[in-house]
Amino acid sequence: MNIVVGVTGGIAAYKTVQLVRLLIKAGHEVTVIPTEDALRFVGLPTWEAISRNTVTTSVHDDVARVRHVALGQAADLVIVAPATANTIARMTAGLADDLLGTTLLATTAPVAIAPAMHTEMWRHPSTQANIEILRERGVHILGPGDGELTGGDSGPGRMLEPEELFDEALALLAPQDLAGRTVAVSAGGTREPIDPVRFLGNRSSGRQGVALAAEAAARGARVILVAANISGDVLAAAKHPQIDVRLVGTAAELGDAMRDAAASAAVVVMAAAVADYRPARASDQKLTKEEGVLDRIDLVENDDIVAGLAASRPDGQVIVAFAAETLTDPAARRERAARKRERKGVDLLAVNRADAEHGFENADNAVEVIGDRGVVVASAAGSKPEVARAIWDAVVNLSQ
Repeated sequence: MNIVVGVTGGIAAYKTVQLVRLLIKAGHEVTVIPTEDALRFVGLPTWEAISRNTVTTSVHDDVARVRHVALGQAADLVIVAPATANTIARMTAGLADDLLGTTLLATTAPVAIAPAMHTEMWRHPSTQANIEILRERGVHILGPGDGELTGGDSGPGRMLEPEELFDEALALLAPQDLAGRTVAVSAGGTREPIDPVRFLGNRSSGRQGVALAAEAAARGARVILVAANISGDVLAAAKHPQIDVRLVGTAAELGDAMRDAAASAAVVVMAAAVADYRPARASDQKLTKEEGVLDRIDLVENDDIVAGLAASRPDGQVIVAFAAETLTDPAARRERAARKRERKGVDLLAVNRADAEHGFENADNAVEVIGDRGVVVASAAGSKPEVARAIWDAVVNLSQ
């Protein structure tokens, strides 16, 4: 993809270097267009070195190629990061006296901005009015975040981190290959109560399931996200008009919610970590050592939710299951995953490594997607949004 990154005169410009690096590493062609003020914060040689392209601010350079129009015409995405209050005002007015301004007017590609300024400037009625105008015109507003600012201030106005902007940018480039479909996704980890203060649980943060839901919505799907015990900051990534979040706690609750969601879904993805067992009896009073009842907890097996969904699914429904494995030998891991896929009766099984760097409670994941006859139909390693994209690609390919 051809991505234009506009950089304006804010201290957060240093973060954009990392954003450009991430885009380049992902295989995209990136052209950086800084303003003159932006070059006061990060110099031209840095932008050229990191983007591997010539960088200029002027409409008078490379006139023969009509560069001030050509860059916008060729772009698949334009993202302005940071977008200062001044830049936002200029975009609203349609000013075009530099290369970034002309590019923004010449492009028909999606445009996204990452606001960055002090809280008072962000909250000013002029800025808020300009943001609403840009939003009405179809500009995607990424952030700002709420946190530490320059000068010791803190509050809304902080530019999103490069990794967040990278994921948001790629979401804007997502194909609409799930448009018109309903998908059901489970995420998080179930908790089986022992008493009012204790439970049997697992270390799942829900990040992978939330990323799957967000990616499906970006690709046009209506998403039912069944979320088990996911913290608010993780679940915030699922804020999307096409995502219906349904909160659950136990395996039984998750099973009921997924059966309900699956009834209308073309695709079901079981990414939640579901407890295999639950206490036979949950006490309504806190159990104590003095009573001698904590040395033994009788367990009963929970229903196999995904196997049940597979056994009763309607014609044409695709079901994806997950399996976390600690096996270090890839061949052994694939073999076990292939057996599990057959046993569960699902179409695809995403086997993910669970170790210190990947899987539960980590930002990164590494998966292989196992299909018919144990064939690896997809693999991905990296951020959980990156993994989510690979999994949905595999689902779409299976459906074609």
